[in-house]
Amino acid sequence: MHWFSNSKKSAPEDDEALVARYRKTGDLAVLGELFQRHAEMVYYVCLRYLEDSERCKDAVMQIFEELISKIHKQEIKKFVTWLYVLSRNHCLMQLRAEKKIHHVSIEEIMEFPIRMHPDDRNEKEQQLTALERCMEQLSRQQQKSVDLFFLQEKCYKEIVELTGYSLKEVKSYIQNGKRNLKICMEKHRGQE
Repeated sequence: MHWFSNSKKSAPEDDEALVARYRKTGDLAVLGELFQRHAEMVYYVCLRYLEDSERCKDAVMQIFEELISKIHKQEIKKFVTWLYVLSRNHCLMQLRAEKKIHHVSIEEIMEFPIRMHPDDRNEKEQQLTALERCMEQLSRQQQKSVDLFFLQEKCYKEIVELTGYSLKEVKSYIQNGKRNLKICMEKHRGQE
């Protein structure tokens, strides 16, 4: 029996197995083990956006607290990717609340090639304004689908239920909306 437990340690459960075990048992030690594996990544994501180590430490704890409920409610295909998006969105929402920005930067969320320079607040504000204008140029269906998918982290099935669009339409609206935003943002960048 002792030999068997050692072999288990040499082959730890993958993230998705721990997610399943936490969902089944609600054991916070399991969630803690899962989070600990990626805590450094979460910290550095926070540091990129919040630019303050003390605020980052607080944000890491807040993100862990969010996990307790969100992990039950959302479809998670690959935990580390999902956690990265959750961490990034947490920081963006915090910045949004502080600056009273009306829209979270979809450019950041969707990893557009247009990089924001965190030391240039004026440029960041200009790009957020441009993003808002570009969002307004999307069709109503694209706006709704992009917002639900990227900002509210809804899966395709949830968007279908919320909007009444077909699965094919939802995928098309998200893909075309993302492409149109990228084109619009690149045009804006060229005009600067």
